[in-house]
Amino acid sequence: MSQQSRKRAYQDGCAVAHALDIIGDRWAMPIMRELMLGPKRFTDLRAGLPGISANVLTQRLEELEASSILVRRRLPPPAASQIYELTDWGRESEILFQVLGRWACRSPTMEPGKPMSQVSVILSMRTMIDRSRIGDLDATLGFRFGEEEFRATLKDGDFLIDRGEAAGADTIITGDQNALVAVLYGGARYADMAETLTIEGDRALADRFATLFPLPPKAPDMVNAQPSIS
Repeated sequence: MSQQSRKRAYQDGCAVAHALDIIGDRWAMPIMRELMLGPKRFTDLRAGLPGISANVLTQRLEELEASSILVRRRLPPPAASQIYELTDWGRESEILFQVLGRWACRSPTMEPGKPMSQVSVILSMRTMIDRSRIGDLDATLGFRFGEEEFRATLKDGDFLIDRGEAAGADTIITGDQNALVAVLYGGARYADMAETLTIEGDRALADRFATLFPLPPKAPDMVNAQPSIS
């Protein structure tokens, strides 16, 4: 790890403090999030994180590699591209994203409607689905967001979603992933998103799928709830 990173260390024996030493810098966890579904090239990472500069991305990748959270390797010809991927230990961090995601959804200051990357939307579905609502559903759904395809399975009260071919699924949802976010979490209807989202196959399944992601109640807004002091 770089000298700069060591200077930022908490010098605290608590494991949580150590976790923040290695992934607490800005952009570290979003980079890990973008790699959670598989390896990516540098340009792919920048596309999923439009707010990061090339220099900062390079620095964070080096730091995460030095911490054994990710590795980089070069694909054989004809691709010959350098890619970054999480180590097995790095992938174990998905539980952190799930816990933080559910906790942060309750924040009274979280502003809805901000854009989410394709990977972020898939991980949010893994996190926010209420499995008690799945019931007897036995179905597959495909998702096409740009050039990326994902496939979900609902069966035996469980939900699995990952990269995979959308073709052949009972329902295929194609378009802007943020339009789907508006349906799943924002109360919009598919009809409201018709210009940016299309549905093929079982429409009733798509409608039922949209009911599986209830948001937890917001935490009290202690600032605005308090009476002003004149």
